[in-house]
Amino acid sequence: MRRGIAASALVASLALTATACGGSGSDNGGNADGPVTITWWDTSNATNEAPTYQALVKEFEAAHKDIKVKYVNVPFDQAQNKFDTAAGAKGAPDVLRSEVGWTPAFAKKGYFLPLDGTTALADQDAFQPSLITQAQYEGKTYGVPLVTDTLAIVYNKALFERAGITEAPKTWDELKSAAAKVKDKTGTDGYWGSTQAYYAQSFLYGEGTDTVDASAKKITVNAAAAKKAYGTWLSLFSGKGLHKADTTADAYAHIQDAFVNGKVAAIIQGPWEITNFYQGSAFKDKANLGIATVPAGSTGKAGAPTGGHNLSVYAGSDKAHQEAALTFVNFMTSAKSQAAVALKNSTLPTRDDAYTAEVKADPGIAGFQGVLAAAQPRPALPEYSSLWGPLDTELPKVAGGKESLDEGLGNAEVAIEKLVPDFSK
Repeated sequence: MRRGIAASALVASLALTATACGGSGSDNGGNADGPVTITWWDTSNATNEAPTYQALVKEFEAAHKDIKVKYVNVPFDQAQNKFDTAAGAKGAPDVLRSEVGWTPAFAKKGYFLPLDGTTALADQDAFQPSLITQAQYEGKTYGVPLVTDTLAIVYNKALFERAGITEAPKTWDELKSAAAKVKDKTGTDGYWGSTQAYYAQSFLYGEGTDTVDASAKKITVNAAAAKKAYGTWLSLFSGKGLHKADTTADAYAHIQDAFVNGKVAAIIQGPWEITNFYQGSAFKDKANLGIATVPAGSTGKAGAPTGGHNLSVYAGSDKAHQEAALTFVNFMTSAKSQAAVALKNSTLPTRDDAYTAEVKADPGIAGFQGVLAAAQPRPALPEYSSLWGPLDTELPKVAGGKESLDEGLGNAEVAIEKLVPDFSK
């Protein structure tokens, strides 16, 4: 869900390139008969998630004496740029934990190896079909789904109950009403929305639209339906029980901290924060965490973008490193490994056989699994994820009152035209 690419990461990426083994057939300790060493760039949270993956690496090495894994944790907000630079210099890591939106973009550049028919995808039928489709570009599969996610409305059941609210709001108007009731009965704000484009995406789906119509090759971010969607989004920053927009660089942390400590009753959030929810004072009792499908728009539709990460193999590595990488990807995406990750990190598996009874006993996982049916896969457009960039620039200005909605969407439209120059308006 985090997408920004920092230009300043370019210099740092050159240093990381030196740690990658891509294309180098000599990375086996100098002994031609020794184990092959592959490099994996993991983009998970270094504190909450990475230790689980590091433990799995050790388990993999114990079972595969001929393969060593050089684990490198790369900050998510830098990884896309770093990999792009490293792959362009023929020195990328053998395996990348690739955000689902990066996968088709890197595949288009020829940086990822097609995985169809390989060891990595030996269990293809076990994965949720929509997630396999989302890992494809021009009919070929370039990633194996590792974890999936989507957005939901998460809420504090105790605060809702004190306000006399017995179920999650199903429309944005119901959310406004609930927020006012919570404020009246508890003195606490009922809802705090985000100004990030990814979090505003659900409003577009609720009006049956998107930033672009990929099949028609048309930009729709400034069309009537999108304006209506963003108008609804904007209306949730003012009114009784509705927290004003936070346009600071630390807005994400502010919203999250307020929710986990009971200072706001509801937010829109994804399962990557489940473990952090449980660490807050409001959710020491895990049963207090409510999770429901995001509210619907005027069309009656409700949905949120499908997110998550794939494991992809660098196309520039030699055959020995690619074969080792394929074996590693198969292990990391197995039902056993995914269940282990889910139990430790509370993230959502991508294959049904990983949802064991023990995994589903986590109320956070069970709750988010229940909203996955409303998740909407991204269109097969390599540039799609980059389209949120212009909106991440404009929406905070709109929410902060620095420009009108029409101005903001107009500016975003101009910027998006440059990203998809063959699309019409």
